[in-house]
Amino acid sequence: MNTTPIQEVDVRLLPPRQRHPIIFGLLGDLAPGDALHVASDHDPQPLHMQIDSRYPDLFRWSYLEAGPDVWRVEIRRQAGGGCGCCCGH
Repeated sequence: MNTTPIQEVDVRLLPPRQRHPIIFGLLGDLAPGDALHVASDHDPQPLHMQIDSRYPDLFRWSYLEAGPDVWRVEIRRQAGGGCGCCCGH
């Protein structure tokens, strides 16, 4: 059982151009089985598509809250996913 606390990032507090780079940096630090919670002021579906495109089958995405004012998602790194080297994929 994974007991690592889930990190949360509220991108509503960040300038728009910094949001995705910060999220991708945090995702790169996740160990298999770890998760990141992201809060946004809009449906983060474009982020979901970018993650799926960049890291196929590496992360699982689930909505925790679906608007209309706040969207919260959990992005969890799949156990055993990725290439197994040190690159974070």
